[in-house]
Amino acid sequence: MSIKVVLFDLDGTLLPMDQDTFIKAYLGGMAKKLAPHGYEPEKLVKAVYAGMKAMTTNDGSCTNEEAFWNAFTGLLGEKVREDIPIFDDYYLHEFQEVKNICGFLPEAAKTIQTLKEKGFRVALATTPMFPSIATESRIRWAGLTPEDFEIFTTYENYHFCKPNLNYYREVVEKLGVKPEECLMVGNDVGEDMITEELGMKVFLMPADLINKVEKDIAVYPQGDFADLLAYIDTL
Repeated sequence: MSIKVVLFDLDGTLLPMDQDTFIKAYLGGMAKKLAPHGYEPEKLVKAVYAGMKAMTTNDGSCTNEEAFWNAFTGLLGEKVREDIPIFDDYYLHEFQEVKNICGFLPEAAKTIQTLKEKGFRVALATTPMFPSIATESRIRWAGLTPEDFEIFTTYENYHFCKPNLNYYREVVEKLGVKPEECLMVGNDVGEDMITEELGMKVFLMPADLINKVEKDIAVYPQGDFADLLAYIDTL
C-alpha cells in the first residue's frame, strides 16, 4: 500500500530542542507569570505535572483539555478556572521567550513544502498536551505555519497521548486513511516508532534522540531531512 500521508512529530523533530531544557523554561516562565496572582511556584508546577499525568493516562472518556484541568483544579481548587485567561496570556507573551532555547532548521519548512509538491498529505502528530495557542506558536518557531499541515493535534480535541496507540488511531481516523498509508517521522523511539505496531512506516530523526525504551535504533530508517526525502523516494 502506497504512502499518502507523512506525519511529523514537532518537538525535537521539526523544532530542535532539548526536552528537559524546554520543560524547565516553559514551567519556569509560567510560575513567574502566575506568582503575582497567588500561585506558589512549587504547588503550581506540581499541579501542572498532575495535569500532564492525567493526559498521558487519559482513557478517552474526555478530551485531554478536560483531563488536564480536572487534575489541575483537583490540587489547586476550582477557583483557578477563573484564571484561565491569565494562562492564555502567558502563552501569547512570556511563552514566546522559550523560543530562545530552541534551535532552528530551515530544512524543516523546505521538506514540508517539497513533500506537498510531490503530492503527499502532511499532518503534525505532536503529542496533544498543549493548547492550540501554544502548539501554533511552536509551529511558527520551526519556520512553519499551522496552515502548512492538514491537521495538528492539540489538547482541545484529542483524547489520548503518545505512546498510546489510540492517539494515532484518532489521528488516522480524522485523516480518513489507514495506518498502512502513513509514514511517521519523529525523534522519540518509544513515542513515535511505536506506530509500526499499527502498520505505519517510520523514519527516525536522531539529532535530538529520545530513547527511554533503550531500543537498538539501527533497526529504523533514519537520518536528516535530506535522508528522509531520499527514503520516501524509495517507497
